[in-house]
Amino acid sequence: MRITALVENTAARDGVAAEHGLSLLIEANGRCVLFDAGQTDALLGNAAALGIDLARVDTAVLSHGHYDHAGGFPAFFSVNDRAPLYVHAGFDLPHWHGEKYIGVPAGLAENPRVIVADSRHDLGDGFTIVSYGACEPAFEIDSDGLEEERSDGRHPEQYLHEQYLIVEEGPLRVLFSGCSHRGIANIMHWTAGERITHVIGGFHLMRTPAESDRVTQTAAELLAFPANYLTCHCTGMEQYRRLKELMDDRLGNVSAGESIVLLDQALTC
Repeated sequence: MRITALVENTAARDGVAAEHGLSLLIEANGRCVLFDAGQTDALLGNAAALGIDLARVDTAVLSHGHYDHAGGFPAFFSVNDRAPLYVHAGFDLPHWHGEKYIGVPAGLAENPRVIVADSRHDLGDGFTIVSYGACEPAFEIDSDGLEEERSDGRHPEQYLHEQYLIVEEGPLRVLFSGCSHRGIANIMHWTAGERITHVIGGFHLMRTPAESDRVTQTAAELLAFPANYLTCHCTGMEQYRRLKELMDDRLGNVSAGESIVLLDQALTC
């Protein structure tokens, strides 16, 4: 399995742009799947710089309805005329951080290639979308000042529009999470029966003090599961460094322009 970071907050090489966002290209079982698309058209230039033809992508998945994951999809559709985009219900509600709109781009919800996924949606060839929206959290879900707008006004986010992707190839069962807004520890508890070997995605700790009990507890919870972790995007660099101190070789980081090849349980970058 090969995972290439097309968009991330940091860049690992010259000629690749960094932006606050996330886009991962997953190649496994003969499939080529795009997980999120960043916030602008940066994924197009970055893919070109890496020699990646986005027309090869056969399926796209949106982790949740925020601009830094959905904003690049209009650009992606301009170079790929076949891949459906799987979203979760509620992705198109207006989402806000204060007075800043952080929802999906105008018109995305009306695109005929958009498909609303079920709570567990089999894409075939070892790719499965899961949402766990009906699961009770073991730890409190922090809205972190974000809101969604419904017919009766704005409400603190519960992130029920968030979904995750599990990819199985040989001995690998890899969980992809865009921001883990519902709490990476909660997500790991919900996926306990999935036999996850690796987790890749943002942990959304960037506004949490690195030395806080929450970061320490997160590390302890993650270490309790037999998985290795690659984090990025909204985790925060100080928070990543603290997690790394606590988790050692069970945790790595990925930047735009990097490819990760997973062959077995080991974490190999």
